[in-house]
This record gives sequence, C-alpha cells and structure tokens, in this order.
Amino acid sequence: MQISSDNSAVDDPAELIDEIEALGARLGQARDSINRRFIGQRNVVDLTLTAMLCGGHALLIGLPGLGKTRLVDTLSTVMGLKGSRIQFTPDLMPADILGSEVLEAAPDGSRAFRFIEGPIFCQLLMADEINRASPRTQSALLQAMQEREVTIAGEHRALGRPFHVLATQNPIEQEGTYPLPEAQLDRFIVQVPVEYPDRDTERDILIATTGADEAASVQVFDAAALLHAQKVLRRMPVGEGVVEMILDLVRACRPGEAEALPVVNASVSWGPGPRAAQALMLTVRARALLDGRLAPSAEDVAALAWPVLGHRMALSFAARARGETLEAVIDAVGAEITRTEAAA
Repeated sequence: MQISSDNSAVDDPAELIDEIEALGARLGQARDSINRRFIGQRNVVDLTLTAMLCGGHALLIGLPGLGKTRLVDTLSTVMGLKGSRIQFTPDLMPADILGSEVLEAAPDGSRAFRFIEGPIFCQLLMADEINRASPRTQSALLQAMQEREVTIAGEHRALGRPFHVLATQNPIEQEGTYPLPEAQLDRFIVQVPVEYPDRDTERDILIATTGADEAASVQVFDAAALLHAQKVLRRMPVGEGVVEMILDLVRACRPGEAEALPVVNASVSWGPGPRAAQALMLTVRARALLDGRLAPSAEDVAALAWPVLGHRMALSFAARARGETLEAVIDAVGAEITRTEAAA
C-alpha cells in the first residue's frame, strides 16, 4: 500500500507524477549550478538540498577551509533566497542575532522605541561556526528554528518564508568550541559531514578557483518555487514497508525500550525521539526525488540513518572508553533492521 503524509491515498497519481518529474528536472539544474562553485562532494550537496526540500535545517560539520561557507553562499544564489550570515564568536550576544529595540527622539521632542531587525530576519540564515558561541547565544535560535518566529519584548515577529538555518560547526575537539544543546541539535533535520576532498576533486578545485575567471552559479529556484517543492515532496507516496522500517530503526535505537537492540542497550545513553522518525519520513522522499524516483525505498532509510540519527543520540561513557563510535552503532542497527525486513 502506498500512503502519503496524511495517511490517505493519492487523489490524482498522474498529476502527482508529472509534478514530481518536473521538480526532479529542476533539481538537476540546481545541482549543476551548485557544482560550478562547490566542486565534488555530491553527498554534501544532496544532503543540504534534502534539508531544504524538507523545509528543515542542516548542520554542516567539518574542519575550517573545506568550503562549507562557500556552499551556503552558493545555495542562497541558486535557490533565490534572501540570505544573511552570522559569524558566531564567544562575545556574540542574542540581541546580535535577533535584533533589539532602540529609543529614538523625534523632531518634536517625543521619544519612542523602534525595533531594529537582526540578521535572523531572512530566508536562508548561515550560522557560521555556530559552536564558537556560548550556549546562551546558541539558544537564541531555538524558537526561530522550530516556530519560524521570534518573541522580542513580548511581541511575536514572523521570519521569512521559507526559513532555513544552515549552520557550520567545527569539530568539538578544537579549542574554543562549545557543544550545542541537545534541544537545538534535535531541530536540525540532518547533519552533513564535510570531509577532505579526494585527490582528483582537489585538483579540479585548484584549477577552477585559481584562474583569471571563476565559474558563477545561476538562480534556478525562488522562494515561491521552493515552497511549492516542499508541498510536492509531502505528497509523495511512501510504502507501508518503508514506514515500518523507519519505526523499527528509530525505536531500536532507544536504550531501555522493549524494541532496543542489545548493541544499543550496551553502548547508547540516550536515543532519538519522534522528531527523528518525522525527519526520516521526509528525507527519504527527498533522496528519492533527487535520484529521479517517484517513491522512497528501504535503501533510502538505511542511507539516511546516520545523517538523521547521529546528532540525536549519545554514546555512554563506557562505550566511549571502549573506543566505540556512534556511527558504528547506528550502522550495526541499520544492518540488523535491514536483515530482519528482508527475512520478513
């Protein structure tokens, strides 16, 4: 059985197929435009586009100098969104992000408060090196990321539509970094590891970026088109087997629960909540769409297990002492769930 996000049958399959195919072609153009400036690392581009197609936020994790800022800047151009950039530093304050009220004097001598918007009032916010700021400053993004609005001086102020946060994070092992609060991590729909490029990719980067002319990206989407794409994605059908696999995977990663696997009980201190299942339900559709398919498969669930669950879980102290990694635990759970589904 094929179900949509509201658990009802698709009303007009032919129309939906046409919309999905048209959107897939447009996404192919967006990919090509992004790759003109962000060379190689297709997985990084696809995961970031996945987050935006799902209407969510992405956390890009990697060492400085790997092109994370360049990628976000390119996305702003290609997706046709109003962008802002915040460089997170230890002395950054919440008001530097949200804005503040200032007292102004009119020519007649009267005084009144005027609100000056901060950089968060945009459609695509780049939070550069987000873990360089203190948790107090990081928390300024919590309401914005979840509710697409901020409350300042008791007044609710709506943000742009759409609104996405693409945050870059340096490895926590580096000096001068703070761990992100768990509640904030849960608001990122995916984490995107950015690794060193391979030799051939780095050679292409050298040639493309050190000449007299540098390739430029072109706009493919705009705000209205992206919002429409997000609605189309939510109408894509999902097979009952994929839904069950998502539930099996997420519930197997919660230590102490009846469905938890032994490796999870032995190594994980806390696991993912319902938001992780919601994220998988959306991201598997986006992955299928980017691959030119009309519906997601079990392989999409397995491929997205680490990007969706990795920042929503934590290893126990004993597991860290044994040298285990969270990625290995999630891979083991995914492999076991896949074997079980195949046997069934």
